[in-house]
Amino acid sequence: MDKEKKLKQTQEEEEMEFKDCENHSQQAQQEEEEEEEKIEIGDEIIRSKIGIMRALAERDDPSVKEVDDFMIRRFLRARDLDIEKANTMLLKYLSWRRTFLPKGFVSESEISNQLADNKLCMQGVDKQGRPIVVAFGGRHKPTKGNLEEVKRFVVYGLEKICARMPRGQEKFVAIGDLEGWGYSNSDIRAYVASLSILQDCYPERLAKLFIVHVPYIFMTAWKVVYPFIDSRTKKKIIFVENKKLKSTLLNDIDESQLPDIYGGKLPLVPIENC
Repeated sequence: MDKEKKLKQTQEEEEMEFKDCENHSQQAQQEEEEEEEKIEIGDEIIRSKIGIMRALAERDDPSVKEVDDFMIRRFLRARDLDIEKANTMLLKYLSWRRTFLPKGFVSESEISNQLADNKLCMQGVDKQGRPIVVAFGGRHKPTKGNLEEVKRFVVYGLEKICARMPRGQEKFVAIGDLEGWGYSNSDIRAYVASLSILQDCYPERLAKLFIVHVPYIFMTAWKVVYPFIDSRTKKKIIFVENKKLKSTLLNDIDESQLPDIYGGKLPLVPIENC
């Protein structure tokens, strides 16, 4: 009986944690929208800071001349418009890109193990015209490939997504589907590495991340990963209850653009076919 009580107590605690995450996500989403409004109001200030940052960065890295103002603005936003911090971040990214992508892209032959599992798909756009990406956590196999291949797969996916951005768009919406996820799929090193790439090298590209079909055992991994998520990214994460899945997604995505596995009308397409 003691074991049963302890198990029940653990499940109740995990359920409360899940609810807390969901409530935090809703509050954070509102804060993010308010922050975006403030940034838009200060467009003139941002333009001035872009010019200053460009001049500062070009002194250390002439390749900054090839960087457009939108990228500089994204790095500024990622560092709360602090020119010095944003400049350091941008220069670090450019150095990383030259080392990690000497050819300018990741070839599919380099990530064949990752592509074979169809764990990253893309289809449709949300109501603001932002591309929709679906990642299946339960299809990830940590024993298949290695961490470097996972990193290349993440970069491959992000490059594909950015290339598919409609004109005038800079962000994408992601759905992290954890149906079937278990401890055998858990890969903390890969999660942390993926977060680092997204936050440090592709800042302000993620608009929202809906985490769906969340098993309670995932909260164990979530506790470990959470401290590595920066404050701006945390505000974009929304945990979705199964019973509210379709209605929540339909708030942001029209049914004609929603993936069919969530009750929409578009079949998912593997990322390599996009």
